[in-house]
Amino acid sequence: MEIRIAPQMSLMDKLKILTDAARFDVSCSSSGSSRQNDGKGIGNTLAAGICHSFAADGRCISLLKILFTNECIYDCRYCINRRSNDVARASFTPDEVCELTMEFYRRNYIEGLFLSSGILYSPNYTMELICETVYRLRTLHRFQGYIHVKAIPGADPLLIQRAGYLADRMSVNLEMATAQGLREMAPNKHRSNILRPMRQIQNGIEQNRNEITLYKHAPRFCEAGQSTQMVIGALPESDYQIMSVAENLYDKFSLKRVYYSAFVNVNEDKDLPAPAAGPPLLREHRLYQADWLLRFYDFKVDELLTEKRPNFNLAIDPKADWAVRHLEQFPIEINRADYRSLLRIPGVGVKSARRIVAVRRFGSLTFEDLKRMGVVLKRALYFITCGGRMMYPTKLEEEYIVRNLAGQDPAGKGEKLFRMTDGTLYRQMSLADYGVQTYSQPTAGAAI
Repeated sequence: MEIRIAPQMSLMDKLKILTDAARFDVSCSSSGSSRQNDGKGIGNTLAAGICHSFAADGRCISLLKILFTNECIYDCRYCINRRSNDVARASFTPDEVCELTMEFYRRNYIEGLFLSSGILYSPNYTMELICETVYRLRTLHRFQGYIHVKAIPGADPLLIQRAGYLADRMSVNLEMATAQGLREMAPNKHRSNILRPMRQIQNGIEQNRNEITLYKHAPRFCEAGQSTQMVIGALPESDYQIMSVAENLYDKFSLKRVYYSAFVNVNEDKDLPAPAAGPPLLREHRLYQADWLLRFYDFKVDELLTEKRPNFNLAIDPKADWAVRHLEQFPIEINRADYRSLLRIPGVGVKSARRIVAVRRFGSLTFEDLKRMGVVLKRALYFITCGGRMMYPTKLEEEYIVRNLAGQDPAGKGEKLFRMTDGTLYRQMSLADYGVQTYSQPTAGAAI
């Protein structure tokens, strides 16, 4: 292909601009791939991932994260690289990306590459450049390490397919949770153009899985799956809308991850929110916690949120928020509950739930045993019993538990007051709160 990129600046100047321009793209993670070096090239994908993140085996790992170009034909309101912005522009050539990747790898700076891009000239032209870059890395430089690339919406399906056979993971950014929000924030983008390559990648992965079953040495297509990203807080979309879209993507497009990026008003647009407290990072954190519940804890969005209560309580994590609104299901007896019920207990994770099920076959568990297994008792103690007894006398009352879970403020002047979306204000406890309506502890061996 003809490469129309002028060498207008040094490679290091380009690197400075294009690594900074990539900082808002969070849709990348550890590979989830196990393809190893065949002895003829350099690098492998075993547990590779992103800088300052952790792989499945607990290693801190690194990734070169860059844009191919921050030139763009689109004018998205939330993006620092939009067409109408007066910012320094730069574009790599395929050989420059290859040089950076190989030299950084040889110096042990990185274990792989995350390559995103603005839209240079057209979606097809940009996708061709990305494919050419990865092709040269794989063939000319024999690089067998982890590579994650963006699929450009609107590009030819043949280019998407070619990239899928070269990269370990691909991603297409959904940008906004709703089609209406996308039209408002990114008038040049269309929801159908974004979903089309997502569906193509999903189908390609499923077909390739069947091919590998029949032919062991068949080339791998996007072995580590695909992911996407949504911008949070730019529009008045509720947590219920956002999580419903995420659940739909997991169910219908088989995504590995959905990422949530707190909106930063980098363009100082007067029509966009610019809260004095800064980006909604705590909200982003709660969405990630809820996302974890969907993927690993067998929760559904309709259990966590409703149209009448569409946003998470920022004071406590989503699992605890669900638990205090379903106190009729608690306390749960640790020595009798099934695995799914254990996962519903705040402070009990997947690993600790498995340990509980495995160990209690040899005898009854105590609170000390749970602590050694990794259960966070300061959250779990309100919702569990061991041998029919709670850890401390406490009340199964929503307001009381939320106040205690929210904790003291840093200045030590009493508990924080958190106002819910329905106007409820959790107040400071008084002495009258103690000793009344406490949970009646059954005698040992009594039915729970």
